[in-house]
Amino acid sequence: MTEEQPKNPKIEQLEQHKVRNSGEPMREDSGNKVADDEQTLRAGRRGPSLLQDTHFYRKQSHFNRERIPEKVVHARGFGVHGIFELTNSMSAVTKADFLQEPGMQTPVFVRFSNFIGSRGSKDTAIDVRGFATKFYTREGNYDSLALSFAVFIIKDAMKFADLTHAIKPDPATDVPQAAAAHDSLWDYVANNQESAHMIMWLMSMRGRPRSWRMMQAWPINTFRLINDDGDSTFARFVWKPLLGVHGLLLEEANVLGGVDPDYHRHDIIEAIHKGAYPEYELGVQLIKEEDEFAYDFDLLDDTKMWPEETIPVHTVGKMTLNRLVDNFFAEEEQSSFDPSTLVPGIEFSNDPVLQGRSFAYRDTDYHRLGTANINDIPINQPLMTAHYNQRDGHVRHRIDADSVDYHNNSLADNTPSETPVEEGGRGDYPTAVEGHVTREHPSSGFDDHFSQARIFWNSMSPPERSDMIRTFVYHLGKVKSRSVQQQNVDMFANVDEEMAGAIADAIGAERPNVTHVPVSESSPALSIANTAYSALTQRVGVIAGNDFAEEEVQEVLDGLTNAGAFVHVISDRLTPLRGTDGMELAVDESFITAHPALFDAYYVLGGRGSDPGMFTDQVEEFVRNAYKSLKPIAIAPAAEDLVPMESYVNPVGVITGGRDFAERFVSAVAQQRFWDRA
Repeated sequence: MTEEQPKNPKIEQLEQHKVRNSGEPMREDSGNKVADDEQTLRAGRRGPSLLQDTHFYRKQSHFNRERIPEKVVHARGFGVHGIFELTNSMSAVTKADFLQEPGMQTPVFVRFSNFIGSRGSKDTAIDVRGFATKFYTREGNYDSLALSFAVFIIKDAMKFADLTHAIKPDPATDVPQAAAAHDSLWDYVANNQESAHMIMWLMSMRGRPRSWRMMQAWPINTFRLINDDGDSTFARFVWKPLLGVHGLLLEEANVLGGVDPDYHRHDIIEAIHKGAYPEYELGVQLIKEEDEFAYDFDLLDDTKMWPEETIPVHTVGKMTLNRLVDNFFAEEEQSSFDPSTLVPGIEFSNDPVLQGRSFAYRDTDYHRLGTANINDIPINQPLMTAHYNQRDGHVRHRIDADSVDYHNNSLADNTPSETPVEEGGRGDYPTAVEGHVTREHPSSGFDDHFSQARIFWNSMSPPERSDMIRTFVYHLGKVKSRSVQQQNVDMFANVDEEMAGAIADAIGAERPNVTHVPVSESSPALSIANTAYSALTQRVGVIAGNDFAEEEVQEVLDGLTNAGAFVHVISDRLTPLRGTDGMELAVDESFITAHPALFDAYYVLGGRGSDPGMFTDQVEEFVRNAYKSLKPIAIAPAAEDLVPMESYVNPVGVITGGRDFAERFVSAVAQQRFWDRA
């Protein structure tokens, strides 16, 4: 899976800032060699510490300042470097340099994040994910801030603080952490019904991604693309993972949050270490300027998606993430993303949420990073040297050697000088503006809260619908206010009355007396039943003990490896196993260090454990959990006594001995879930 990766000029730029401390004598930040880093300086052996111990003072005071304020939202993040390669020119609609010539490669830095929880929360929370990409283009940085849903929960930036207050922990108790199953959020939802569409996405399996590598992402806002002739085209972008879009079951997500709070981090680290680099195609949807009002939704409304069947997605490039950061704080935690960081050829539209975001992100990081010199931090620096007249401020590293720091001037020939738009300077599209100052929404279409939510429901497969109802029941079942429960049941009856009725029955609310909106359209692209499926990077647990029967074992392991699956051997001890004919298997996990939820499929070899009774119990627990979670299970002939199949009423997806055993199991691993078993 590993291929030679292209050179990355951003990585080369970062190299000059790296310092290797291993093998070197300890020095203070002033350069002095340190004689004692163990004991503080005292007045006498049993006396008090001395204020003149400057080494202790500097060491401790620096430690006291190691943390910076975490982000209010998207605090829990993880960053990865990569390369974006253009495959299809967009020169017809934009003059953006990195979107001109097929084959052009642009370094990128991507930050994945969770919206709700703090930095120490769990990866698998039911939440919307961030997918922020910084393109280090030849014209300067371009930041694309995407979410794992195609729509947003608010239609105007004014509501963002209210939404965030509602979904964050209770201000009195500070609980729950990283969870949407509480009264204040659902009170907000019922009383701000524009949220209906995004809440449908949140309650779907897209709110519980199996992996960042298997997650779509949309920048949600509407932008303008400007070409060399000055023509404008409205655009929305989407990232599509080559592995397809896959999610966790509700129970899996909850269990994994405790078993492995860093589940998504471990997942992407393992994939990159093994050379199975995450890959995404960049797609763009385009609407001509003259067609702004040609659709039954307002293209400036971020609570509405642009259906792919109506507005096709054109694939223009592929991004490959192939390098982990060297230092989490320096690169990930100090990274800054801002929707207003654009390049010539990509501009704002009058999207009300985008207009607010263009202010909020930069202002947040001025506070969080404690400096106006955000782009002097190495991870945020553009590839070229920036020339400007701003000076000073906290954490100013660069030394501006000029005596002139203003514009216009004659002493420096009026430099740094302006660049005309015709020569590559960033300009502004001359959008026509008219009307009276108002707080009205851009159109009445902003007030249609349920039509597209209905389309989302219509697009779901039967298993997805069942899963969504179960997720609604889980969340609303934890709401204490009967009034808030009933308000939500009544509200979501506008989306589908039978869905709302099923939720009402499960939580003890009254069935709604509401008829859903008369919308019959669907969008097959929204169903994960129609995504790509393969065994590539699926985590397969091989459960074995000593003296396992070797028949077909190597064939199965080779088949899994050739299909790109990640194989982990699990046993009762972390010591190598030996088969009946001398085959050896290294053990990666024990029953104590592993958990059934951590793997996508299981291959049970059998054998004997150091404690036969406990070994049998552990095998049964792993298989029972995998069966309940609809995962593929392969049972070697010699292991059938360990797994009493008569207790499993629907063995679909359970592979037992016979012809083409290895091939059948690899095929089952590629299918990933067996919904008919439910």
